[in-house]
Amino acid sequence: MAAKDRRNPEPTSEVTTKVMKANKGKDTKPELIVRQMLREMGLPGYRLNWKKAPGRPDIAYPGKRIAIFVNGCFWHRCPYCKLSIPKTHSDFWQQKFDKNVERDRKKVQELEAMGWRAITIWECQLKKEPEKVRELLTIELERPKMGVIDVSEDDC
Repeated sequence: MAAKDRRNPEPTSEVTTKVMKANKGKDTKPELIVRQMLREMGLPGYRLNWKKAPGRPDIAYPGKRIAIFVNGCFWHRCPYCKLSIPKTHSDFWQQKFDKNVERDRKKVQELEAMGWRAITIWECQLKKEPEKVRELLTIELERPKMGVIDVSEDDC
């Protein structure tokens, strides 16, 4: 069993290969759940993986400058789950996870520097506390847009 490229370690079994190939980058189950929540809440009008926003957020509201990242606990190293590192090829996985966490941090910083509000929803939060996620989304999406507020002379 040979590795497909040199970036990844050689798989240890056919089962591992099958499991890893099943992982998707977009339209994941947690993302679909959040999108369904947003539609049910009457908050359509978002863009998916919007290229014009740094980090291509999973869900973006360009007019409101809100980016939503729906992170899987394993790949993005959830701060709530405290998952362990796989025992096989642990050096590879530690480096991979460190890069993922750093990339996520940079995306959020870049968005915030451009006046965006970034929201991260964790897979485990969706499973354990979907109503809290719904509440968070309601609060964040109904808040006024960040940035300069222009007050006309009539308002003075």
